[in-house]
Amino acid sequence: MEYVYASLLLHTAGKEITEENIKKVLEAAGIQADENRIKMLVAALKEVNIDEVIKQATAAPVVAAAAPTAPAPASAAPSEEKKEEEEEEKEVSEEEIAEGISSLFG
Repeated sequence: MEYVYASLLLHTAGKEITEENIKKVLEAAGIQADENRIKMLVAALKEVNIDEVIKQATAAPVVAAAAPTAPAPASAAPSEEKKEEEEEEKEVSEEEIAEGISSLFG
């Protein structure tokens, strides 16, 4: 992953993604660079439009999150019950807290 990160850092900085530049970034981070991995990465990235890939990667989660899903009617009732139980638990815990605080002051 660090090789990809190095190439993204170079791209963001507006530098050319070359074997030498990737090696410099990795060594600056204290990582011993593997020449073969660097060569394969540079060769693979020559055909890739990094800006387009970044746009697609950031747009995909937004689309997935925005997709409407209709809950089943049967699932609505348990969620209401859970809310009521949570409210009851909150009331009990607030009372317990008040009792605990009052016991501190006698």
